[in-house]
Amino acid sequence: MASLQADAAQRSAEYRLNQRVKVDLLGRYMLEDRREFPCQVVDMSPGGMAVIAPQCGKPGERVVAYIDHVGRLEGTIARIDPSGFSMTISASPRKRDKLAAQLTWLANRSSLDLPDGRRQPRVEVPDQTTTVRMESGDEERCRIVDLSLSGVAVVSDHRPPLGSMVRVGKAPGRVARHLDCGFAVEFTHVQNPDVLKDTIAG
Repeated sequence: MASLQADAAQRSAEYRLNQRVKVDLLGRYMLEDRREFPCQVVDMSPGGMAVIAPQCGKPGERVVAYIDHVGRLEGTIARIDPSGFSMTISASPRKRDKLAAQLTWLANRSSLDLPDGRRQPRVEVPDQTTTVRMESGDEERCRIVDLSLSGVAVVSDHRPPLGSMVRVGKAPGRVARHLDCGFAVEFTHVQNPDVLKDTIAG
């Protein structure tokens, strides 16, 4: 009986350590040639993660990543995808347990109404639109779906490269993540709340 319970506990632990969790985390990664790029993690387990990335190495190449809420992770590229790559995570059993706990928190924070780490509160912008100027010089009229003093999310048919510089109205920033309906921009500095709506109007 004790043996069966031990086997069940081991299977439960293995499932917890390998279960993929949908996440939306920003970070940076470094390839073997020491080039660094921004990235967006879309799912993760203590044993691996999938990232949207502007540059990919080769399968088997070592990667060092620094991910928001998680910290430093090391591993190797397992698969190249159209939007980025998947990588394994090399970690000690203790580090994997800690990562499993972090992923459990990330998976549950929405349903439990836990703080999401947003640095600035949202600003109400009913039906407001803005002009986004891309790094290429092209401009697009976009509808704002989320706005704070530190960033904005817009509806767009385009997905500028992660990390590329854009200008939202008069506010400069970088493309921080891709969304199903558009993309999000992190401003280069926190905006003045008294003139924010005028700053992004365009």
